[in-house]
Order: sequence, then structure tokens, then C-alpha cells
Amino acid sequence: MKGLISQIQHYSTKDGPGIRTTVFFMGCNLHCKWCANPETILPGKKIMYHKQKCMGCGTCVQAAPPFSIRLTEEGCVIDRKLCTNLNDMVEICPYDAYEERGQEIGVEELRRKLNRDIIFYRSSGGGVTFSGGEACQQRDFLLEVMRLLKEDGIHMALDTAGNWEYERVLPLLELADLILYDIKAFDSGLHWACTGVGNERILENARKIAGMKKNMHIRLVLVPGVNDQREDVLERFRFVRSLGDAVRQTDLLPYHRLGVGKYQALGIPYELLEIQEYSEDQVEKLKELAKKERLAVTVGG
Repeated sequence: MKGLISQIQHYSTKDGPGIRTTVFFMGCNLHCKWCANPETILPGKKIMYHKQKCMGCGTCVQAAPPFSIRLTEEGCVIDRKLCTNLNDMVEICPYDAYEERGQEIGVEELRRKLNRDIIFYRSSGGGVTFSGGEACQQRDFLLEVMRLLKEDGIHMALDTAGNWEYERVLPLLELADLILYDIKAFDSGLHWACTGVGNERILENARKIAGMKKNMHIRLVLVPGVNDQREDVLERFRFVRSLGDAVRQTDLLPYHRLGVGKYQALGIPYELLEIQEYSEDQVEKLKELAKKERLAVTVGG
């Protein structure tokens, strides 16, 4: 059995306690407008073009079908429908301007890679976090990996948006030591506008996980003018409180623009170009709002 992952990030400190290794899975069943990992949204491998690495040598232009790659002063302009051999550019480009994201990996190979950092997990109280995309989209592969890591005594966190059938994902939840649970909006209509799906099942799955007494960290992404309407933010705070003692931490994740370059590298439009990041004062106001709702929060995880 093989899985398809985007990358393995070592020495992460934002995806759960301690020093962690985060595995980013390909494929997601949400399409968040602000997604910082757009290469993981759709299944399958992706080719990214990094124009900052391009030296304008024209090697890719020569190798591509006619008119499918044009060389300009700002780098290459790629017609991804016409360029039927874009994958070949990863090897052809002498300056590594083309990068393939999405690698197939076997269960045992991934286990070996994750065990390499076990001394850091144990010394820091860390472990492995499965993220994405939506890791639960590759449920069978992930289940086999988690069973082996459980044997190895490695702490495991599952980062999920909760848009799945509970009974199918239950074996993963039972193996996980910590659930990092993303709630994008409380109002289902707003959630649909932001992600392309409603959230009734997402909220219900959060209640079920809390009922399992499974340790949870709730993560609330907030984007200026998109999903930070005061009443919806308050409803999310109240919902988190309703989950009770299972929630060990609530993280406010203010919008950032770190993923914008990835959209450019993938040749896809980014809808939120006009949106700016929160100021420190605005973040403080969000923290105060949570405090008034008797909810302790951290910023940034």
C-alpha cells in the first residue's frame, strides 16, 4: 500500500506539543479560499514553477510543445493545458526552477523516515502530526502507518477539518493521541462560501470526538472581512466552550499571506490578494473577545 504526500516537515513546533515531524498529505475535500497549501487541495502530483530560480535560459521553452511555454522578462509563462510534458521540466531545467510536489511512499518507508527523529520526540514531548490537505482522505494508508507508529510508542496528532464520515474515520481517532481540529466558520452558509461545503457534519464530528474524551486542540482560522464577522466568531467561541474538558487548547490562527507564492508557482489565481494581515491591535481585540466569552486562547498555535 502506498500513500501520496506533499512533503515531510521536520522540527515543526506549531503542529502540536514538542518537536514534531509533520506529514502533509495530498488531497482535500474542502477548498478554503485562504489555503496556504494549495498544492494539496486536489489529488495527484503537481508541478510548481519558481520564477525566482529561473535564469531565463530557455531550455524548457525548447523542450515544450510549441507556444506552451513563453519566456518573458518576468520569467516563464506556462499554458498548462498546452504543455503536455510539464513533468519533464523537473529534470530538464538546469536551475531547478520546476519542482514536483506529491511523492508516493510505502507504509514501511514512511515509518522509517518518521522514526529517524524519535530521540527529538522523546526528549521534547513531541511526535508526529498528520496534516494536509486532509490526511483522512487517505484513510487506509494512514491507518496502517498509525498502527505501526503506535507500536513504536510515538505520540501522534491528527490535524483535520472534520468533513468525513465518523464511523469510517473512528479507527484513526482511536489511535491518535491528539486531534487538531479546524473550525473555519460556525454559520453553515458562511462556511460554504469560504470552503465550498457546509459544516453540519464538521460540528457534529467535533461533538463526537469530545464525547470520546479525546484530547483536542481547536484551531480557528480568522481572515479579515471573510470569516471574522463578530457574531460568527462569538458563536465559534461558544461552540468550543460547549465541547468541555476535551478541549485542552484553543488556537487563534490569524490570516497570513505565506501561501501566495505557491499559487503563483502553480499557475492558479489567488482570490484574497487584496486582503491584508491583521495588525497586532486587531489580534489583541480578538483575544479580548475570547476572554469575555471565558475562553482562553493562544495565538498561532
